[in-house]
Amino acid sequence: MKENVMRYLYYPGCSLEGSAREYGQATEALMKALGVQMTEVEDWTCCGASAAEARSRLLALALSGRNLALAEQMDHMDILVPCSACYLNLAKSNIEIGTDEHLRAKVNEILAEEGLSVRGKARPRHLLDILATDIGAEAVATGLARPLTGLVVAPYYGCQCLRPLAAFDDPENPQSMKALIEATGAKALAWPMGAKCCGAALMNTKPEVGLTLTGKILENARTADAIVTVCPMCQMNLEAYQKKISKRLASDISISVIYLPQLLGLAMGIDAKELGLDSNLAITPDFRRFLTATTAEAC
Repeated sequence: MKENVMRYLYYPGCSLEGSAREYGQATEALMKALGVQMTEVEDWTCCGASAAEARSRLLALALSGRNLALAEQMDHMDILVPCSACYLNLAKSNIEIGTDEHLRAKVNEILAEEGLSVRGKARPRHLLDILATDIGAEAVATGLARPLTGLVVAPYYGCQCLRPLAAFDDPENPQSMKALIEATGAKALAWPMGAKCCGAALMNTKPEVGLTLTGKILENARTADAIVTVCPMCQMNLEAYQKKISKRLASDISISVIYLPQLLGLAMGIDAKELGLDSNLAITPDFRRFLTATTAEAC
């Protein structure tokens, strides 16, 4: 008898093919190692990111709706989405399109130009949800090849994978990363900043506010060896502005910032280059030495 294989549609989104390419690399490498099959949504396009809705709610719904319509044409209904902004856009649109008949008709009038129609029957799910709920920490522990014993990791969830849709975790006290992190042999830091906002796009519009918010997160992670994220924008804010924030605080707050599938992949013995770690902007010398040591021990 053949074992059941987990299968998902896959919506990478724009960031994972650009500024967060390493997140995409790590997600694909990890899922392959876990025996999970992903089928990319054919001809997917931008979901509207965070800008479309400010311009037009209907535009935002149509952009997400197009991707949902494409997914509905394929075999599987669960869509694995690593980017928190993409996940939120697709999930919110799916709910609105599925429950508001009048709105659905408007969106389908636009999609009809391509011969598409959306029903709101797809199921967008965040990568973290699938890792924590479907795959589980036990699968990571079973595939452990390079225990990350001695590493202290601060789980950082950000906002959009938790709010406003509390689909799989408590938005005020999230815990879904804890078991996954500890399955690698690392310790998950208990800290109050895991669900606090990093400032998101305020780094561009109101940089002083953005730097303050991100700075608080980095300061609270001082006792950790690394911060683990599940959002390209959070990752960018936490890794790209460390020097500027250190200067503002007159204190070195540098810390490694990696994506969750990179951490899990390292523990499962996947090569750091395959996980895209050479593209991360914030990897400290101490973290590199730790990886070198654990690799040597695994061999």
